Amino acid sequence: MNDPVKTDAHVLVWDVPTRIFHWTVVVLVAVSWFSADNGFMRVHLWSGLTLLALLLFRLLWGLFGSTTSRFINFLHPPNKVMAYLRWRDGALYAGHNPAGGWMVALMIAVLLAQALTGLFSNDGLKFTGPLALWVSDDVSTRITGLHGTIYNIILALIWLHVVAVGFYLLVRNHNLVGAMFTGKKHPRHVPAGLNLNFTRLYIALLLLALTAGIVAWVFFQGVP
Repeated sequence: MNDPVKTDAHVLVWDVPTRIFHWTVVVLVAVSWFSADNGFMRVHLWSGLTLLALLLFRLLWGLFGSTTSRFINFLHPPNKVMAYLRWRDGALYAGHNPAGGWMVALMIAVLLAQALTGLFSNDGLKFTGPLALWVSDDVSTRITGLHGTIYNIILALIWLHVVAVGFYLLVRNHNLVGAMFTGKKHPRHVPAGLNLNFTRLYIALLLLALTAGIVAWVFFQGVP
């Protein structure tokens, strides 16, 4: 563990695993959409499995990761969220603000639901998810329909996220995208006397190896 690092007057608030997770998920969601839309179901399968491993990792990182990555530090009670949305909360937040924190949690939950339903889905032709044979054809078809519905929810959340990021950039002059690339924020956007702890990288690698192993085990349960 170590204290936040200041470089060029900016403050390090996001650790490397959180940033890599964020941008890898962006890529995987795009790959999953493109592969499904064009019938590249083998690519879609591996994209979904990789996404599932990363989401499980993020759940663990939300418990054992760095200060700004832990759920306990950015999932605030409803009254604080409402105060923030009404601009009555003048507090600064090193990581996610009260509204953004719940948006992250919701996105993780919805993506996790999408990845899990994909395990039991089928395309009605040649492709079946790794665990589709564990359920009846009727149940698999129903889950496939749910998989498509969740996809539409993901699109809505992505749109809302993009709008929020644009609002912060254009109205509040707060570049959230840049911060998620560099990990650093300008001091005016973080609390004074900030004291963050950053979890060692090897712990992130161990957690990722664990979740990758779990997903690999799930996948091989469906292999004849």
